[in-house]
Amino acid sequence: MQALLKISRAIDWLNAQVGKVVIWLIFAATLISALNAVVRKVFNYSSNAYLEVQWYLFAWAFLVAAGYTLLHREHVRIDVLNSRLPKKAQVWIDIIGFAFFLTPLCLLVLWLGVPMLIDKYASGEVSPNTGGLIRWPVWLALPVGFGLLLLQGWSELIKRIAFLRGQGPDPMGRLTDQSAEADLAEALRKQAEAEAAAPNPAPAAR
Repeated sequence: MQALLKISRAIDWLNAQVGKVVIWLIFAATLISALNAVVRKVFNYSSNAYLEVQWYLFAWAFLVAAGYTLLHREHVRIDVLNSRLPKKAQVWIDIIGFAFFLTPLCLLVLWLGVPMLIDKYASGEVSPNTGGLIRWPVWLALPVGFGLLLLQGWSELIKRIAFLRGQGPDPMGRLTDQSAEADLAEALRKQAEAEAAAPNPAPAAR
């Protein structure tokens, strides 16, 4: 089990690094969008390549960050009933979901997506829009993204099995690798608590 947990930690590290890179893809898409708008308004010039590269970057950010999102448990969940169940029942629901739903879905997408990627690359397919880009780079995001999501699903599966066997921490607990937003929120919360606990200063003597 310890060997599997090491693999799980390696997958977590990989997707954590991917998440740090993806934010730059979003920044690049935003920058290109702004520059495209300025050039169109000022110089009355536009290019389909500028528009398509924005779509490519968004596709890469959305798909490749899926594993990172799962690592931080930020995918949409319906917890109306699940949150009322005992912790072990919640873990079992996750195990069933990762093993019998997430894994087959990712494998199916990879099974169908890789041949399509190879076909796009071999044919050199180009966007039908004037000045459009070649298509295979954006199709590459599909197997990469679902491959990372599959690995993260297996990592989460390992962590939950280890928890049930008493060999791992609570997988539903708080993540130690918090986002910058979470760190800021935590710091503000502590500051507010400290200010509330501080005694009120004595009124100045007249």
